[in-house]
Amino acid sequence: MLKAGMLECSVCHSKLVSPSTRTISRAYDKHRSSVSSKNRALNVLLVFGDCILVGLQPILVYMSKVDGSFKFSPISVNFLTEVTKVLFAIIMLLLQARQQKVGEKPLLSVSTFVQAARDNILLAIPALLYAINNYLKFIMQLYFNPATVKMLSNLKVLVIAILLKMIMKRRFSIIQWEALALLLIGICVNQLRSLPEGTTAFPIAAAAYIYTVIFVTVPSLASVYNEFALKSQFDTSIYLQNLFLYGYGAIFNFLAIIGTALFKGPGSFDILQGHSRATMFLICNNAAQGILSSFFFKYADTILKKYSSTVATIFTGIASAALFGHTLTINFILGISIVFISMHQFFSPLAKVKDELSTGIEMMNAQSHRSKEASIINMTAGANDDSNHRGEADERQPLLPI
Repeated sequence: MLKAGMLECSVCHSKLVSPSTRTISRAYDKHRSSVSSKNRALNVLLVFGDCILVGLQPILVYMSKVDGSFKFSPISVNFLTEVTKVLFAIIMLLLQARQQKVGEKPLLSVSTFVQAARDNILLAIPALLYAINNYLKFIMQLYFNPATVKMLSNLKVLVIAILLKMIMKRRFSIIQWEALALLLIGICVNQLRSLPEGTTAFPIAAAAYIYTVIFVTVPSLASVYNEFALKSQFDTSIYLQNLFLYGYGAIFNFLAIIGTALFKGPGSFDILQGHSRATMFLICNNAAQGILSSFFFKYADTILKKYSSTVATIFTGIASAALFGHTLTINFILGISIVFISMHQFFSPLAKVKDELSTGIEMMNAQSHRSKEASIINMTAGANDDSNHRGEADERQPLLPI
């Protein structure tokens, strides 16, 4: 929030000059360092819910396949997911508006909606990137099993860390970078046997790795832009921000449906064609996962969101082995072990960088304290000089005879 040319965090009320990505990151870091036990409990609930939803997602996608392919359009699933999230945002906005106190700015007024739409126009960028990523989730399932897809998605943590450092100027310690390197090693250990035995066709492997690169990069950009957009307008209701984000997503997916219908014919415009009970569960799970992610990006942290997804890997691997007979190899077990070591190392108190904002405030306070001390010293020195001058003047005066 801007006040008198300064950026003020509406949570921790820290004031910083020049509203940039660095200042937004600093203001949030200061708030994060002083979170209450209630907020920590909220983070635990977010991580627990995210583990369940993210873990179920690739399994439900796998269950939606018939004879190794999809009988429905993945774009239609993404469109219905965005519509579900829009309806949820509208319902929560209505409930939040009923609980407003007298004198507060109404949430449902036209002026509030128009102003919020202008302030949150940046949400269109992650909405477009998410629309692309949600389609890639289905494509990845054609090349890898659910556990491997979950492990590959954890590569986003390293990419996100680099983007946070480049875009939002977030600082990480050497130990945290080493933890991210361990995470990459753990994923590579699991990836040693990602393709089914006997698949030697080079075009398929090449396509799989190309999709992997896009699958990792696109959502990472979306997450960073989403966090920045949500936190830069912290005073705006999260449900109103979600309404814009999911509304943009629904528009982009609907345009993709129209484009598909133009190429494949009017028959592909039927968004309910080929859907089953598994796809309905998939739509609900994806909607809940997207809603939970918005709370991560606004009230928690993108790195925490992605690291929490790694915990879901165990659930995905075990459930995949139990339901579909996929083998839990030694590579998978070793990879998971390295991932958890990485998580413990990254979030260890010894690995955290000393808050740059607190350091700046401490330096300002120290400088102010030193200036006060200097003023006192100067005043004392001035008084001493005056007394010395008076003493010297007295010495120069001749002594009167008694």
